[in-house]
Amino acid sequence: MSAKVKSKVNSAFKMNGLSLRSDAIKYLVEALGSVDDVRERDDCLERIIEAVQKQPLASSLVSMETLKAAIDECNEGEVEESERAFAVIDAFTVPRFTYNHDRKKFLKNNLIPCLHPGAQAKADLFLERYTLLHQRTSRHSLFTPPVPGAITDNNTRKFQLKPVEFLLGSTAKLGEIIVLGMLTQLKEGKFFLEDPTGAVQLDLSKAQFHTGLFTENCFVLAEGWYEDQVFHITAFGFPPPESAEATRAYFGSVNFFGGPSSTCAKSSAKLLDIEKDNEDAMFVFVSDIWLDQLRVREKLNTLFNGYSEMPPTCFVFCGSFTSKPYGSNHVKTLRESLQSLGDMLAEYPTLLQSSRFIFVPGPQDPGPAAILPRPPIPEVITEEFCRKVPSAIFTTNPCRIQYCTQEIVVFREDIVMKMCRNCIRFPDNSAEIPNHFVKTVVCQSHLCPLPLHASPIYWSYDNAMRLYPLPDLVVFGDKYDPFTISNANCKCTNTGSFSKSGFGFKVYYPQTKEIEDSKIEDD
Repeated sequence: MSAKVKSKVNSAFKMNGLSLRSDAIKYLVEALGSVDDVRERDDCLERIIEAVQKQPLASSLVSMETLKAAIDECNEGEVEESERAFAVIDAFTVPRFTYNHDRKKFLKNNLIPCLHPGAQAKADLFLERYTLLHQRTSRHSLFTPPVPGAITDNNTRKFQLKPVEFLLGSTAKLGEIIVLGMLTQLKEGKFFLEDPTGAVQLDLSKAQFHTGLFTENCFVLAEGWYEDQVFHITAFGFPPPESAEATRAYFGSVNFFGGPSSTCAKSSAKLLDIEKDNEDAMFVFVSDIWLDQLRVREKLNTLFNGYSEMPPTCFVFCGSFTSKPYGSNHVKTLRESLQSLGDMLAEYPTLLQSSRFIFVPGPQDPGPAAILPRPPIPEVITEEFCRKVPSAIFTTNPCRIQYCTQEIVVFREDIVMKMCRNCIRFPDNSAEIPNHFVKTVVCQSHLCPLPLHASPIYWSYDNAMRLYPLPDLVVFGDKYDPFTISNANCKCTNTGSFSKSGFGFKVYYPQTKEIEDSKIEDD
């Protein structure tokens, strides 16, 4: 028995480019020997290896101390996982992962990020976006070379990605070339395609644009021919999307999303059972709530009254929470408006006992400059409200919500029209804008693939804006018309403006993954 386990352990570590010291392998074999079920033992071994890879390894030889630290991390994760069926993850605590080309894995970066780092951090921001999309695209069936000896479909065309330096190093004309790179405007009125190996000038006069909103600093698959130091584009498309199931099949149960567990919630059988048992769970998403307007507060009272008999799991309220910036009186106005909301909620004890209330700041709410991610509304404004509503959570924008095995991202920003304004070429059919927008966000694996001058982002916290692996649900609190669109098994929904668009909101049912359009009609 122990010989089989030892052989299994050795081969599993070697498969990951690691080896164990003699005392470490003896310790691990004894620990795994107490697990009788073979499948459970294999799962434990896989989790231990993943935990070992997260440790700061000086070499491929794993010591006893490193192994024990990895086992302790696995045990802590199991305890926390069973306790936390619901977690709100703010943007500044989202784990940072960096792709390792040699090991073809994402490794956790444990360095504490700086809010205002040096210029290298800006370069790293775009480099990491490129690396993420390149490894994803390279694994897609369109770009993987055929297996020698395998039966292939003659109708299936295979493509090969080329770096920019391949073009720059050629003096002859090159045809039917595909390059993954970032669209940039290095000179006024002239577009370039840039990747880590260089930049090449583009001729877009004959380019056909596929579905999507193509802006500066977004990453594209450019197809065309190269001659005289100019890449003549025939077609522009986005890197193909990848479902969360496909990502996790390749990278295992690594917790990219964040939260208390060291492994992703999808891998927890206990959380899945809890989710199945809670058939009545629902989330209510409301955006652009002007608490300083009497009409809006009346409609909110109607909302609370309607749900008082069947409290939702969670209310998610997105800003802005006032109809206009009040200058020096802004803080006072918002504090008083929240106190009025607290008094209103006090009339519904069933909601206070059974529901959570999450508040995501909007563009006009008090806080630092309009740079993403935005921190929560300051505590000096919210402390009185939190005393009245203990289940209130004031979090960042964007924020993440883990409910059992489901992952939800909430983003409050008027991003749709901002992306339309920054398009290199506006889509022909404006009615299809929601489809173009969702395709862009999903394919870029990023909430805000805009140039930094149009939508500033803290360079060290760009990872909080990523959508990789794709979550189950992305909620946009945008003033644009409401929509719900699925792409690559990821639902994207826009709530619209509650205060300006007829008091509409969205309701999400985790059990069925359905989204319901709701509205408070006038009496």
